[in-house]
Amino acid sequence: MKHVLVTGGAGFIGSKLVKALLQKDDIKISCIDNFDDFYSRKQKEHNIAEFASHENFNLIEGDIREASSYHRIDKDVDTIVHLAAKAGVRPSIKNPVLYLDVNIRGTQMLLEYARLKSVSQFVFASSSSVYGVNDNVPWHENEHLLPISPYASTKLSGEMLGHVYSHLYGIRFLALRFFTVYGPSQRPDLAIHKFLKSILDDQPIPVFGDGSSSRDYTYVDDVIRGIMGAMNYDSSAFEIINIGNNKTVTLKDLIAAIEKVCGKKAIIDYQPEQPGDVPRTYADISKAKQLLGYHPSTELNVGLAEFYQWLREFAGAPEQVFPRPL
Repeated sequence: MKHVLVTGGAGFIGSKLVKALLQKDDIKISCIDNFDDFYSRKQKEHNIAEFASHENFNLIEGDIREASSYHRIDKDVDTIVHLAAKAGVRPSIKNPVLYLDVNIRGTQMLLEYARLKSVSQFVFASSSSVYGVNDNVPWHENEHLLPISPYASTKLSGEMLGHVYSHLYGIRFLALRFFTVYGPSQRPDLAIHKFLKSILDDQPIPVFGDGSSSRDYTYVDDVIRGIMGAMNYDSSAFEIINIGNNKTVTLKDLIAAIEKVCGKKAIIDYQPEQPGDVPRTYADISKAKQLLGYHPSTELNVGLAEFYQWLREFAGAPEQVFPRPL
């Protein structure tokens, strides 16, 4: 049986990945998650409620920076999918030292574990934020990188740590640069979640700038297929690959699409542009198509409708109760 270690497996993307992997009878999952209070524990426990008691799922509530978390992994690991991180551009500007500690030192600890345990495959969640401000769109993986936030710099550092360990120790390392992932279970600090909830609650939504900024929104199920492709990739030792949608949507158009999905108008609160925000993200995904067979297929209106349905269900979900580990 293949053993996969997923960090951040109770989070948005991680829980979706774990659920997809558990559909296969020959995969065992160990999950390290510290249930960081960046957003509610209730949402994360709701994310994993469906499979928390699955016989092939082992939840380790712990910190990726602490050796004790790895001591609780009960058998040799074949593949690591590293999704855990301190997330968010703006919060990283307020607390850059913490972001460096979690995202860089935590990744270093995982790579050391991979080296000591001879883990052959390491998939790392990087970010489109590493591109910074770059008008040469769509962005290809070999672009000149100039990150403009501490969060982005930690993701670039993680990619380079992976290159070191791939070169020195033969660990296959794939860095996936995610582009604005959305869908059911999305973090509450992200725009789609925040906007839709505010519209439903008749609260104003903050729009930083004039609404012309644009993002390459990527539906979470498409991202999961990209991750699973990376887990099975074996043709080279080190790769950096964009996982996006190869389409851009302006903030104004996103708000209009959300209004259409929920049948209510937004109250707009225009605010100044924020430090660390980039005006546009736009992925060239030709490499992902070629190497991973990646073909995103979810249209924005479909993905927004799926998220809206989840939000309505989650808002009425009862508190989940899980025994706390000793």
